[in-house]
Amino acid sequence: MADTASHFVRDLPEQARTLFPGVIVAVIVAITAQFLADHYEAPAMLMALLLGIAVAFLGDEGKTVAGIGFAARTVLRMGIAFLGVRISFDLMAGLGIEIVLLVIGGVLATIAFGLAISRLFGHGWRFAFLTAGSVAICGASAAMAIAAILPRDDKSEQRLIFTVLGVTVLSTVAMIAYPILVTKLDLGDTAGGIFLGATIHDVAQVVGAGFSLSENAGDTATLVKLIRVSMLAPVVLIGALLIRAFADAPADGKRPPLLPFFVIGFLILATLNSLGLIPTLVADLMSQASRWMLLIAIAAVGMKTNLKRVLAVGGPAIALLVTETLFIAGLILAGITYFA
Repeated sequence: MADTASHFVRDLPEQARTLFPGVIVAVIVAITAQFLADHYEAPAMLMALLLGIAVAFLGDEGKTVAGIGFAARTVLRMGIAFLGVRISFDLMAGLGIEIVLLVIGGVLATIAFGLAISRLFGHGWRFAFLTAGSVAICGASAAMAIAAILPRDDKSEQRLIFTVLGVTVLSTVAMIAYPILVTKLDLGDTAGGIFLGATIHDVAQVVGAGFSLSENAGDTATLVKLIRVSMLAPVVLIGALLIRAFADAPADGKRPPLLPFFVIGFLILATLNSLGLIPTLVADLMSQASRWMLLIAIAAVGMKTNLKRVLAVGGPAIALLVTETLFIAGLILAGITYFA
């Protein structure tokens, strides 16, 4: 077996041989995380991150470094691009314009709120945009997409890991607590599904929370969540334009791209899917591929993490993340009450 693997690696092109060890380690960590998630009902993203952190020495030196960096960067962006196949504008239109505008308004208001209050918690606009964007849109996936356009500094990895970890934990708490809140407030299946889909951070937890109430609530929550996911591309695009126009150039002089390729890919796939040009089977396969790419990427990000630096972010950062989470929950709940 080892001899066969050795021959396989030798037959690869030189660049692939360089990347192979790190990528395969990230894949193994992702598969392990999914196994744990399936058997112990834990969030797969959180498991991948924690397992990656546990073997972080692999990202520091040796033959795995290049491949881990590739997985954390290029595989991540491909996974975000493939998220576009989940979007169908026809399905969203069925919710009604008021609800669509409420969800979009909730996303934009949460990002604006995070930017406005971040100084009160001792953090600048980079961390505010990262945390508020992840809370407002789609949790860990949004955090990684936004991190890709932010000017890099010595705290970039630290901020990203903290945000991914924080929103995943909060999303899991919300998955348990919010259905109870929906029941206590007697919102009903449709309004309850809207609330869950518009406030819980990660897609998997939205699905779990929605279907724990009823099939109708689960379908509604998933659909509303996809509206938030569809906001990823415009938020990243507008953010990249504003950063290039107004932010100071990073120390290395490299500004984020004007239009990141993963945003272009996301928009193209979303458009094709909305026009019915992607067969259902292909869309399902690409959606699953996206999920696995993001899982592999977050495992790789974990392996590039210095845990001591992440923990040094401190209490004010946790408070900011919690405050943003409570803000979007309160805003959406008020909106549902008004439109009802």
